[in-house]
Amino acid sequence: MLKDLFFIIVSTVLVNNFVFSRFLGHCPFLGVSNKTETAVGMGMATTFVLTMTAVAAYFIQSFILEPFGLTPFLQIVSFILVIASLVQLVEMAVLKISPALYNAFGIYLPLITTNCIVMGVALLIPQKGYNLIESTIFGLGAGLGFTLALVLMSGIREELEFSDVPEALKGPAIVFITAGLLAMIFLGFTGLAPL
Repeated sequence: MLKDLFFIIVSTVLVNNFVFSRFLGHCPFLGVSNKTETAVGMGMATTFVLTMTAVAAYFIQSFILEPFGLTPFLQIVSFILVIASLVQLVEMAVLKISPALYNAFGIYLPLITTNCIVMGVALLIPQKGYNLIESTIFGLGAGLGFTLALVLMSGIREELEFSDVPEALKGPAIVFITAGLLAMIFLGFTGLAPL
């Protein structure tokens, strides 16, 4: 059992990282990764939302949707309602705990609601047939993988500010090149060689 949980968390953080392997969540990944402090805060907020969404998705799927045969009809709608509620809770908590961090997030904190990683986790849990503990670990791992991606990118972007980048590559161009290189590095965890 512990071995399976270990494999789930390693898989979601490194091998099947939602940002680099599944290519989900690029809007906040590119938008909030300017400063490491903001990236860590956004990663923690998203990790909380992902973990709670995973737990809620398991319960909704197992005790409401499947027993009443509502899975194909109300799955996405019910998951959207849960995600929106959790993000609102996180938004109020961040505003209360750290108004400076709340202001640094700007529009990206409410955008967790539409972050496709969160919906991806909610939809993948029933598909993979995870139990409650596995679902929780899957959501936590997805959040930690997202945080890792944000922190790596923010660290690189902070260093790029002091680097001699050619004029044609300054701004979004070097960020996209860096993201592509990071995706290729994470592809190495799968054991596959990039084409």
